[in-house]
Amino acid sequence: MKQNLQKKVSWGKKMLHLKQRCRMLTLSVFALSLISLQNFAQGTWTPVATPAPAASGGVMMLLSDGSAMCKTNAGGGDGIGNTYYKLTPDINGSYVNGTWTALKPMNSTRLYYSSQVLQDGRVYVAGGEYGTGGSLGETYNPLTNLWTAAPPQGSFISDANSAILPDGRVMQALVTGTLKPTKFFDPVANTYTTGPNCLGIHNESTWVKLPDESILMVDRNATSSERYIPALGIWVADATVPVSLYDPYGLETGAGVLLPNGRAFFIGSTGHTAYYTPSGNTSPGSWAAGPDFPNGQGAPDAPASMMVDGKVLCAVSPKPTSGNHFPTPTSYYEFDYLTNSYTQVNAPAGGLTSNVSVYVTNMLTLPDGKVLFSFQGNATYYVYTPAGAPIAAGAPTLITAKKVKGTKNFQLTGKLFNGISEGTAYGDDWQMATNYPLVRLTSGTNVYYGRTSNWNSTGVSRGNKADTATLTLPAGLPSGTYSLVVVANGFSSNALTLRKRGPSPFDAVIADAAAEDISASVVTTAAVYPNPAKSSTNIQFTLAATTNVSLKVVDMSGKELIAVLNGNVQQGYHSTPVNTSSLKPGVYLVRMVTGSSVKTMKLVIQ
Repeated sequence: MKQNLQKKVSWGKKMLHLKQRCRMLTLSVFALSLISLQNFAQGTWTPVATPAPAASGGVMMLLSDGSAMCKTNAGGGDGIGNTYYKLTPDINGSYVNGTWTALKPMNSTRLYYSSQVLQDGRVYVAGGEYGTGGSLGETYNPLTNLWTAAPPQGSFISDANSAILPDGRVMQALVTGTLKPTKFFDPVANTYTTGPNCLGIHNESTWVKLPDESILMVDRNATSSERYIPALGIWVADATVPVSLYDPYGLETGAGVLLPNGRAFFIGSTGHTAYYTPSGNTSPGSWAAGPDFPNGQGAPDAPASMMVDGKVLCAVSPKPTSGNHFPTPTSYYEFDYLTNSYTQVNAPAGGLTSNVSVYVTNMLTLPDGKVLFSFQGNATYYVYTPAGAPIAAGAPTLITAKKVKGTKNFQLTGKLFNGISEGTAYGDDWQMATNYPLVRLTSGTNVYYGRTSNWNSTGVSRGNKADTATLTLPAGLPSGTYSLVVVANGFSSNALTLRKRGPSPFDAVIADAAAEDISASVVTTAAVYPNPAKSSTNIQFTLAATTNVSLKVVDMSGKELIAVLNGNVQQGYHSTPVNTSSLKPGVYLVRMVTGSSVKTMKLVIQ
């Protein structure tokens, strides 16, 4: 929870009356901030042509149809707001020339809160340091433009962190009690359950997802770190950070991002930074000090974006003091991890700085490789275009796009659909990860985005692991020939050719030899979690239609050991608990039969 008076409930006055601005910056310090831009191809800022209908209220999220969902301060009657406006790119794929559309208001007003895009394309939000939703969550369905309230879970969420787990649930931190509790939100069942306590305080921390699907954080106001291990369901102690990242006044820190080389980069409010090298297993990784930010600057609650050219776009301000936790002005840098160097870039509205505290800045990774930017309290948005070309390591591979018979959908298969990072990060105040696949369709100069859902993974930097997703073509897609690519965090895959021969979505076909029609399976997702397991596990599956389901645990010879389920099961998501305490350590199979379809999954008992 923020510990100074600058973050006021009175939103309208907040932007005009930031207290104790840094008026004592000397000319010498300002001169030092003017880093030479010679020999550096600087990225460019472009204002979005049409201002948003209401001033920015913070977080921006990327929907799976390529549109940006932007929180504003409109609605709710308290100046904090409950209304999002959606920015949709124009016919040429330009967000700068995009159009704004009002979305159905949330049930609660919120400022500084948890936010996630779910595997089925819906959006989850919860809490709020200010507003009426401090202890409440809800989900948004873009297909119906409706919000659904989650059941009250009884604890204050405030500006807590959150993360998507491998099974699609959300780990939700809680700003209550010891500041260590968490809960799990199941987006299909719309329920909360108790999660594991962190070892240290999670409040104000930033969480970074690693390639092994663990979640890394540095404990608040400490140099100890820890990771959540999804397969074990617990937080485990990790290595000690060699520098202090939290300032001692507001106890704030900056963002953390996963770099293309597999290390994590954490930015401190103190101006210190740190690199983390993962172990790839449950053993501790290793930390090393990174380069300090120049000119006495740090990141007390600030965004950073991992860009397609391998550089990190950062917003920073003077380091906090006892009398001013959020100083001004805000400066902008590109960080190059290959050279361990920072280069100052222009501010969005011109000049080198913006006369605001850094916490009011927000970023979002766009599917065209650019970065959407906003100032809280301002209706003008900007797009940052990096100067460098996309690095090859970030490109997904699209192997097949198979038409599902009798449906409007395609089943996509490939690699790196989740990208090599989570994209943009901020910290505990809100999350705007974009590590999921989008689909772009191009015909001449015309650009369209399909809608993706049912991503098989929520991980990052998955290497050669197989990835899948479901594509639904955009409504009203004209007849013609299209280049179809998968996009992850602005990186584009190789292209397949889609031909749409008539007005109906059923008239679309993939022209490439690698594509073919497949029969629609009633089972759209199926998994065993946790796996490996000890005394219990869950068989989780989603049905496209109501059908008879038989679930059994068998040994490797096919002998039935546990009859889990046999009966008619309704359409939708299901999680069936299995008591495995009778099984000896070893490898078993879960056999799932639906009509004429048989699916087998491996189960490991420890």
